[in-house]
Amino acid sequence: MEMQSGNLRDVPHEERPRERMMRYGAEALSHAELLAILLRTGTQRQSAIHLAGVVLKQCGSLRNLMDLSMEELTAIKGIGPAKAVQLRAGIELGRRMIRSKLPDVVTVRSPKDAADYLMEDLRYLKKEHFVCLFLNTKNHIIARETLSMGTLNASLVHPREVFRAAIKCNSASIICAHNHPSGDPAPSPEDIRLTKRLAEAGQLVGIDILDHIVIGDGRFVSLKEQGYM
Repeated sequence: MEMQSGNLRDVPHEERPRERMMRYGAEALSHAELLAILLRTGTQRQSAIHLAGVVLKQCGSLRNLMDLSMEELTAIKGIGPAKAVQLRAGIELGRRMIRSKLPDVVTVRSPKDAADYLMEDLRYLKKEHFVCLFLNTKNHIIARETLSMGTLNASLVHPREVFRAAIKCNSASIICAHNHPSGDPAPSPEDIRLTKRLAEAGQLVGIDILDHIVIGDGRFVSLKEQGYM
């Protein structure tokens, strides 16, 4: 039966590309099915899958498809400017992903490593920012999150927010840090109370708080080194 209006109504619902992708994953789809998802619709006389097959047949291979210009794409019957843009955007994203590299791995071996990592971001801020560095079992930083902004106190920074973020990124341990806008990194009594509270919560959750770093203007204090943990 000939498909009308460029849709997939004559294809069983469970066999349509988008449904198959949601059920089985992108790797289970053929080249034509993936292209059909990018194209979104076909034409009045052919479905998106059929149109994708035509594109692949005319270009000969996926590699050749990467090299087709907008003009060459729109020369294919059924591919107008909008579909050509969709295809070019998908191809360009793939090209950029191939060229991209993993970010440099930052390993924290000492309080100074953590302080150096955060110093330039925190030293000039006019409000206190409470930041967590989430580490894996090799002490590599796998995530960073600012959990509060404002005067640091126990009501502003709650352990559940810290450990919820840690669990979300599968962190093995945490280094907490915050800045003192005054430039003086000497810990306040509230800093010390909060640090002890977080460390106790970490023991219950099973995710260690390795340190709490206070950042000043070019200086820092490790509450671990100061004996508060």
